[in-house]
Amino acid sequence: MTEQHACSDDEHCCGAHSERKSHHSEEMKKKLVHRLNRIEGQVRGVKSMIERDTYCDDVLHQIASIQSALNAVGRLLLEGHMKSCVIERIQSGEEEVLDELLITMNKLMK
Repeated sequence: MTEQHACSDDEHCCGAHSERKSHHSEEMKKKLVHRLNRIEGQVRGVKSMIERDTYCDDVLHQIASIQSALNAVGRLLLEGHMKSCVIERIQSGEEEVLDELLITMNKLMK
């Protein structure tokens, strides 16, 4: 979980809203996509469970598992964001990025 994200001189991790892009390594993208594919499968599984009238408690446990997996993906992305985009923007004098980060963290913690 200590994946570093580097931005080249002519690219910005977090520029203006319309220009914002992340710069994840290929390894990190592969890891995130793999996790999201598993989550997608879990969601399809829950749909199938509901269609088969599976006991509610069992479905709820699967939903909790999905939420946990999504939270893990969010934590990975947040760590990379803080270690790259946020630091870069603070170093360039854009301290308002801290307010943006706090809003994002509050949304993730709901």
